[in-house]
Amino acid sequence: MMTGSAIMLRLRRGPSRRAIFLFLSTLCLLGSMALVEATEVESEAAADSNDTVKEEPIEFPEKHWGQYYDPSNVFCGEYDCYKILGFDFESWGRSPPTKKEITQSYRGMSRMWHPDKNRDKGASERFQKISTAYKILTDNKKRREFDHMRGRPDEYFYKYGTHVWVHAPKSDTVLVVTLLLLLGCAFTWYAQKNRWQQIADRVVKDAVEGLKSSDGASRESLDVRLKAEEKLRLRKEAEGGDASGGASKEKKSRIRLTKKENREKENEELRPIIVELVNEIQDFGFGAGFHQPTWRDILVVKMLKWPYPVVMGLTWEAKYYARRILKAELNANEREVLTRRAVGWVAWKAAEEKDRESMVTQELWVTANLEEWLEFQKMGQLSMGQQKKYNRWMKKDKQNEAKKGN
Repeated sequence: MMTGSAIMLRLRRGPSRRAIFLFLSTLCLLGSMALVEATEVESEAAADSNDTVKEEPIEFPEKHWGQYYDPSNVFCGEYDCYKILGFDFESWGRSPPTKKEITQSYRGMSRMWHPDKNRDKGASERFQKISTAYKILTDNKKRREFDHMRGRPDEYFYKYGTHVWVHAPKSDTVLVVTLLLLLGCAFTWYAQKNRWQQIADRVVKDAVEGLKSSDGASRESLDVRLKAEEKLRLRKEAEGGDASGGASKEKKSRIRLTKKENREKENEELRPIIVELVNEIQDFGFGAGFHQPTWRDILVVKMLKWPYPVVMGLTWEAKYYARRILKAELNANEREVLTRRAVGWVAWKAAEEKDRESMVTQELWVTANLEEWLEFQKMGQLSMGQQKKYNRWMKKDKQNEAKKGN
């Protein structure tokens, strides 16, 4: 059997054989050229198909996820859990998707949108939505509630409301507590200052008007008035002559003033002196708390002091009620504490020792005795004329009550 090289060698001999050789060579050359061209066309087509796949725009699935009323994000937020997994609540009729079908759809979509496999910017959020939908629809209780709430926004609002809860960023606890304590300290300091200022304004007013004890003036206002008058007298003497001499010279040189006008003029001269003297007073309350603020009045110091009075007060209350259960008589300490509570801390501190003993003896913790005592205190602040009018009024009132009783 002849090989291909032998055949080619024979074809080269003779003119007819040469023609056949050229014909066959031409056919081989044309066939190889056609094969190369077909290969190039196939490679270009494959490249074009790859470019088409890469340049194909990404379709966002959210536009197919439908809508649902869920402002509090109890289920899938604004989207329909069924449509997220590719199901349509309105179309399946009486054949809802089973857990198996839901699981199959979830696995397919999770493979497509898992952040490790999909580099799209929204892949992570979509995967979370898909996972949430799967959890809702595979939980029988949640799925029944999700189906029931569909188209019932009134029931959803009644149960979950419409507010979207957003966690606030974490704050520095130490900084927050420190700021609150500073604000509390500033508030307690200002409150104590305001408490002192109210009493100071009242003392200034009474002292400038020259009220007497029968008119309701306090002991502080009387003392301040006397000191201010003495200070004014010394000042006038230092300026040139005593106050009376200066006043007589002024009367001669100027128009004579009435007593009321002289008193008003004197009060205006005394006002700045009285204000200066009142501002020097540190405490008005006889230990009752009407003092100018100090470091002891700030909140932190008060908080450190609170445990002791609280414990002592609770201990006293426990002993008191224990003695009442045993029907024991009131001892001296209990009578004093009850009296102090009845009249108030300020009145108790302002009273002298004899007055305190009288208060305890009157048993002012009894309501009737306390009312009588308060009435007597009001009488003491009235002038003699006012007291007489008050007594006449009380006498007539008693007579009217007696007539009604008869």
